[in-house]
This record gives sequence, structure tokens and C-alpha cells, in this order.
Amino acid sequence: MNGEPSRIAARLDAVRRNVERVEPNEFDDVVASGALVVDIRPESNRRTEGDLPGAVIVERIHLEWRIDPTSPDRIPEATPGRRVVVVCNEGYSSLLAAESLRVLGVDATDLVGGYRALRGDSPLT
Repeated sequence: MNGEPSRIAARLDAVRRNVERVEPNEFDDVVASGALVVDIRPESNRRTEGDLPGAVIVERIHLEWRIDPTSPDRIPEATPGRRVVVVCNEGYSSLLAAESLRVLGVDATDLVGGYRALRGDSPLT
């Protein structure tokens, strides 16, 4: 390449500037405050790396339909005004997913570094 960041890297940087993300050391407090934690990791990752206790599992492909409180296909936990913390493996997909939910009017954020940062085996993103 020409030394410029890829489009996706630039997009991630732009989104990071506009979303107040949850740090791993803040996670328990955010959950205790009533946030809905949504695990979008693929089933294969959940099977090999473990479940995130208390999280609702929503595959990424269904996320907007299940979390938008105005959607007829939403899950019962997705109530208007409830903060949503999206969690993926390392905090890349979840950041983009949180942005997508924010466009729909959801108070959404994500976990910096994802599930692996909670476990202590991922660099923070």
C-alpha cells in the first residue's frame, strides 16, 4: 500500500473518537448499573474460549433486529433507554456493531479489547 491506513482502520479510528467505550476494569460496574451485555462472538469462539456470564447471545447478523427497541423482532431485554454493551473477541467488530446500534438510537457502546481483554489475553484496541 501507499503508507495510508486501510479504509477499515480509518473507520475504526473515526468511530473510536465518537463512542465512549467501556474499559475492562469498568465492566463489572457497568453491568451492575443495569447495562445489557450482548455477546456477538461466533459460537465456535464461545465454545472454545467460554461464555460471558450474564450476557445475552445475539449473533452479529441479527444484532440490529434483536436490540432495536422499536423492532418487532427485539429480545425482551432490549428496552428503550437501556444501555447496551456489545462484546466481541477483541473489540473491533463490537465497536462497529455499537456504532450501528447508535444510528438506530440505542445507547450502545462496546468493551475495549473484547472478551479476551476481560480474560487478560488480548491487547486493548
